Amino acid sequence: MAGRLTALLHPSRIRLHVQASKRTVAINEVARLLDGHPDVTNFQGFYNELLARERLDTTCLGNEVALPHARTEHVQAIVLAVGRSDNGILFETSNQTVRLMFVLGTPKSNPGDYLQVVSALCKLLKDPANRDALMQATTPEEFIAVVRGVEERALVSTAAGR
Repeated sequence: MAGRLTALLHPSRIRLHVQASKRTVAINEVARLLDGHPDVTNFQGFYNELLARERLDTTCLGNEVALPHARTEHVQAIVLAVGRSDNGILFETSNQTVRLMFVLGTPKSNPGDYLQVVSALCKLLKDPANRDALMQATTPEEFIAVVRGVEERALVSTAAGR
């Protein structure tokens, strides 16, 4: 995985106009993009664990971003779906409105890759300019291009810092 988010992103798993305005309905809308993914062995089992994790504690990261996720036996490799809402989704458990949602499924057997993906997402999303660019993307391909650009700039700055 090596921390590259673009390796996990596919246009068919990015919904730029999430219709739902309630948390669980919106999570379902975005998670459904992973139904039929070759690395999801049991979508309903994965989805149930996703909701169970969401009930434990909020997955809001602040800055209108949420990361609903599950470490589960129902995925063979890390899977990621993205939802974006123009109007916002109320995450009532934390009293926050979310406009960017990253639904993540990871195998229980591989916590290291999970931590790399979460770290990469946090680095991407901490910069307001990156969040704005993701909100302005007009197509899933453009959304992925924004992420790719951020990753490439990070690689260049890391190489320059050596």
